[in-house]
Amino acid sequence: MKLSIVIPVYNEQATVREIIRRVRATDFDKEIIVVDDCSTDGTREVLRTMEGDGDLRILYHEKNLGKGAALRTGFGRVTGDIVIVQDADLEYDPGEYGRLIEPILQDKADVVFGSRFLGAPRRVLYFWHMVANKTLTLFSNMMTNLNLTDMETCYKVFRREVIERISISSKRFGIEPELTAKVARLGVRIYEIPISYSGRTYIDGKKIGWKDAISAFFSILKYRFFD
Repeated sequence: MKLSIVIPVYNEQATVREIIRRVRATDFDKEIIVVDDCSTDGTREVLRTMEGDGDLRILYHEKNLGKGAALRTGFGRVTGDIVIVQDADLEYDPGEYGRLIEPILQDKADVVFGSRFLGAPRRVLYFWHMVANKTLTLFSNMMTNLNLTDMETCYKVFRREVIERISISSKRFGIEPELTAKVARLGVRIYEIPISYSGRTYIDGKKIGWKDAISAFFSILKYRFFD
């Protein structure tokens, strides 16, 4: 099995080299597709020094379009059997790929979500972020008739033939409810796997905020009734 790891990047100069190193350290046949979403903090300069490195392909947006748009670009270039979404901020551990892909390798699942709320170690951070995550997951479950515990997780893993059947329209963080709604609509087999989570603070560079939570709420409605 060949893995395609898609890494959307925006203004992650401090972490992008390290996340690529950690992904490379995983013991799988893989390709790494990095999509820089018009970073302005020096991330592009870091990535340009890494161009031409074997298993790494770097794509550049000339305008900031959002995480969803970056994933759409990356998904369009994958060649592996299994596709993994990896954020560039070091909150999620590539060392857990083995557990994430296991249900697919055992032919039990077509899509795997990594859940931050199933008992694995995680950094203790913002209470209201947890409330927002769980509320959005509950609302998403009501619209999709799934029983997920963490719809907003970064770690979503797909058989390539599943992601090829999904047409992405979200540009920003609405990508999470959109992917969830569309895999639910396909009727594919979905598993959840507990993952560790080393969340960061706003001082550390965390970007998602309350406006994105409101946007996600409307995205859940959109992909249930109007898409």
